[in-house]
Amino acid sequence: MNKIEKITAATSVYERLRQDILNGGLRPGQKLLIDFVSERYGAGLNPVREALNRLSSEGLVERKDQRGFFVPPVSIEGWRELVKTRCWLEGKALEESIRNGDQAWEERIVVSFHHFSRTPWKLSEQDTSTNPAWEERHRTFHLALIAACGSSILIGICKDLMDQAQRYRFISVASSHRHRNTLEEHRGITEAVLDRKTDLAVERLVEHYQTTLRHIEDQIQPAPKVRFDPTLLD
Repeated sequence: MNKIEKITAATSVYERLRQDILNGGLRPGQKLLIDFVSERYGAGLNPVREALNRLSSEGLVERKDQRGFFVPPVSIEGWRELVKTRCWLEGKALEESIRNGDQAWEERIVVSFHHFSRTPWKLSEQDTSTNPAWEERHRTFHLALIAACGSSILIGICKDLMDQAQRYRFISVASSHRHRNTLEEHRGITEAVLDRKTDLAVERLVEHYQTTLRHIEDQIQPAPKVRFDPTLLD
């Protein structure tokens, strides 16, 4: 295998493995044995190692000394910290984008919201997974909001946090959409942004994330242990 073929193989494994981690195809905490990954994606050992190391640097794979690679676990504490950090960073990025954004930025938001609003989040009522096109357009919309913040570093961090959030959303697709109108939540954010109402836009963005936090918390919160009471047998 020449150098170009090796890079192509490593990129292919990286992209496919990344998607399987994000959409729950590989369960949280699962050990990623080199041979298993190699067989699953039909790639050699070196491209697999390169892909795992790259994903490890992005936080989507956990590397443990002397133990190998693992899909990162999920936890209620991790989910809360993730949402809190997204609120901080994306709130600031949105604030700066509203300050700096021009007409082209506004048009980008309008177009991305339009595409998002026309895309069903499930392909059918029987489907238990999110429509991939919905995920992509949802991500595109949120990136459009912060595109004019003036910091590629901040945008890069926000992208990584979006990936982490996607993992948690896939834990309970049905729950995260039950009893809420996500389209109207995004519409409200869009209207506040286009009206240049910074405080309201940030408030609506944060509330949008907090609502998702509350819906998914119930799915990853361990059930309370019921203590046996012998007096109930009396």
